[in-house]
Amino acid sequence: MIGKICFLIGNLNLAGGTERVTTLVANALAAQGQQVCILNLSQGERPFFALDARVENHALYPQPVSMKSHLLGTIWKIRRFVQQQQIRHLVVVDSISCIFTVPALFGLKVQHICWEHFNFEVDLGVRLRRVGRVWAARHADAVVTLTEHDRQLWQQGIAKISAKIQAIANPSPFAIAAHLPNQNHKTVLAVGRLRPEKGFDLLLEAWQLLRVQYPDWTLRIVGSGEQEQALKQQATQLGIEKSVDWVAATPEIAPYYAQASMYCLSSRFEGFGMVLLEALSFGLPIVAFDCPIGPREILANTSNSLVAPENAQALSDGLAQMMALETTHYQQIAKQNQQHVQQYSTEQIVTQWLDLFAQA
Repeated sequence: MIGKICFLIGNLNLAGGTERVTTLVANALAAQGQQVCILNLSQGERPFFALDARVENHALYPQPVSMKSHLLGTIWKIRRFVQQQQIRHLVVVDSISCIFTVPALFGLKVQHICWEHFNFEVDLGVRLRRVGRVWAARHADAVVTLTEHDRQLWQQGIAKISAKIQAIANPSPFAIAAHLPNQNHKTVLAVGRLRPEKGFDLLLEAWQLLRVQYPDWTLRIVGSGEQEQALKQQATQLGIEKSVDWVAATPEIAPYYAQASMYCLSSRFEGFGMVLLEALSFGLPIVAFDCPIGPREILANTSNSLVAPENAQALSDGLAQMMALETTHYQQIAKQNQQHVQQYSTEQIVTQWLDLFAQA
């Protein structure tokens, strides 16, 4: 036993990749007998993804509040929680929250780990995320990035670093599928929040370029978000609405991977690209934009297709080539993908986390 572990996160009720992987790692640690809890900044009482009953779930605030006007109160609440719960390791999910935890943990014997889920070059217009990163690098014990590339960006982008900067990839949420994918499904799958950075507008443009050549194929997009109506309207304007299947975000995503023939990632940028691990677990051949950061590292040494970022024509061409594969070649890629993803098993990734905790 290494002492009680706490993950500080915004709100586990949300359906994003950050919430998913936090739940996954917390569950896996609890399954190994570790004491684990989640501390939500607000809400979190109805986790979108299944949370192991052995993982305690707490919240600072029952409803969302302005973190700007509640800055001092939030710092004080975190400090009191850590002391009362006798937390030994605090993992801050998202570097922006280090503006709370750096002062909250001052003088306490608590291992302070910042777990970065964006890539270093993205702040989504929030200046405090940059501040949080600098504070984490200078005052936390460790910063965990999702890729080696991002680890290097941290090392190069911040002066006077005292924290250990370490890359630990996300684990795949799925075991290797028992069956290889099937071209006969004639379905291209894409999964993610319907937000600008996911590039679904570019995917629809690419799909429109394929319509005449592959009229019997379907594009299935699984996700919810602010761009839903705009994207559906775009599909109608492009004349492809009958070949695009929209599915709301769901924690039961496995059946959609099992019924797909290939996967497409159209993101403008990623922090990692969790969906790529999911697709690999099902053996799905992948066509992805070579965007920062994640796809190039995750898909290295595979036969999947990386194409020029934010280029709808390149994405269309990549999809067309994958759709035209002979069955033997298609199955070779599928088998290779399932072998490749084994390095991202939950067991291997959790071992890396336990090694980091042991350094406290």
